[in-house]
Amino acid sequence: MGAGKGTRTVDVAVIGAGFGGIAAGAQLKRNGFHDFAILEKHGEVGGTWWENTYPGCACDVPSHLYSLSSHLNPDWSDTFASQPEILQYLKDSARALGITPHIRFRCEVEDARWNDEASLWELETSRGPLRARFLVSASGPFAEPSVPKIDGIADYRGKTFHSSRWDHDYDLAGKRVAVVGTGASAIQFVPEIRRRAARVTVFQRTAPWIMPRGSRPMRGWEKALLRAVPGANRLRRTALYWGRESWAVGFLNPSVMRRAQRLSHLHLRRQVRDPETRRRLTPDYTMGCKRVLLSNDYWRAFNHDDTELVTSPLRHMDADSLTTADGVRHEADAVIWGTGFHVTDPPVAHLITGRGGRTLAERWTPTMSAYKSTTVPGFPNLFMLLGPNSALGHNSVVLMIEAQLKQVMKVLKHMRRTGSRSIEPTEAALDDYRASVGRRMKGTVWVAGGCDSWYLDSAKNPSTVWPGFVPQFWAAQSRLRLDHYTVR
Repeated sequence: MGAGKGTRTVDVAVIGAGFGGIAAGAQLKRNGFHDFAILEKHGEVGGTWWENTYPGCACDVPSHLYSLSSHLNPDWSDTFASQPEILQYLKDSARALGITPHIRFRCEVEDARWNDEASLWELETSRGPLRARFLVSASGPFAEPSVPKIDGIADYRGKTFHSSRWDHDYDLAGKRVAVVGTGASAIQFVPEIRRRAARVTVFQRTAPWIMPRGSRPMRGWEKALLRAVPGANRLRRTALYWGRESWAVGFLNPSVMRRAQRLSHLHLRRQVRDPETRRRLTPDYTMGCKRVLLSNDYWRAFNHDDTELVTSPLRHMDADSLTTADGVRHEADAVIWGTGFHVTDPPVAHLITGRGGRTLAERWTPTMSAYKSTTVPGFPNLFMLLGPNSALGHNSVVLMIEAQLKQVMKVLKHMRRTGSRSIEPTEAALDDYRASVGRRMKGTVWVAGGCDSWYLDSAKNPSTVWPGFVPQFWAAQSRLRLDHYTVR
């Protein structure tokens, strides 16, 4: 791949205009980097909040905490915002922070290759070639839906779609709907579609732990207070942060989490009448091993005769039905996949080729890793937002994005000050960091909780989640160790 003479060169190219891309743009401008382009494959900002429009879609992190520190919003309508409001917030943030002029919409990155001689990233996009000194991947972990490989799936003739690609033109009224998966999306849309469909059959592989969702509308006086009193909104965000941060104790100490499970058991008993249904909805692993979900109405759906829970494994599909391991055939007019995303094998890794012609996906087989979750040896001038070991089970990932950007800005300012051409972490630095993360991971609920989840990759390594408190991650990102990098 080569770039022509007319190919535009920017200082920084950012992939994706979701939370990560907008936050990156804000920090670039704040630190005096104005020559950057944000490449967004869709026609609007939002990332996962643009793509996920299923009924009931909402955030499970408090609204005032799930916000950019550079653009706090005093006017959230609810303590837990819904998808349309979050999407509007991101649009408003991009405009207010001056990011929108830097975004190239409908510009999908198709290939990105490091040119070692020129010390540049050469990108092929759906709108033509682009070159950049630095490349920031902000595509996020929930970019590509995952659909299970089921025998006979190609023979099914009914309607099928993934929850993140919801078909709003398909009318579920009067339909027999099969829902495969019981993750964060499914528990939100199942209660919604049950009200329209003739019958909903939920295929559960692993029961999720669910806690009450403390959602309520924000009162008028609360919003007025947050608008009028200087620092009130930031104080609210800080209080929510420390409240959520205390949850990390359970994730790091399974014995503590097992005591917290009693609240979920009580929630289940209050919500589901039938003892046998309650038994099948009760997880057999330690809470936190998989993502802890929040809902006040998912379990209640199974009190209704029109909603069935199937726990026998799904084995086969034919033209109009799904058959489980117990031989029962379940007829369905439509199948909705609530089966999550490619988190441990992100598609963007296949598009990025570093020094020596090796893709990031090849580097990350079978386990992805990055120095401080952000940079990778052999991939100069590349930064990953929400990269390996940066996901959280207890707090807002927006905090992690902003922490990583502290490290990114320190690197970029050093490069600007010294006139250096390229920077990448050393293998030794990555090995030490990976060993440190591994030591922190021992004994946590993700490795000792007794389940499989998207926190684990194909080699059963917990390569996605951060095994500690957010301040520990911030501390690591706040210090630039130049001896851990190769600078040219």
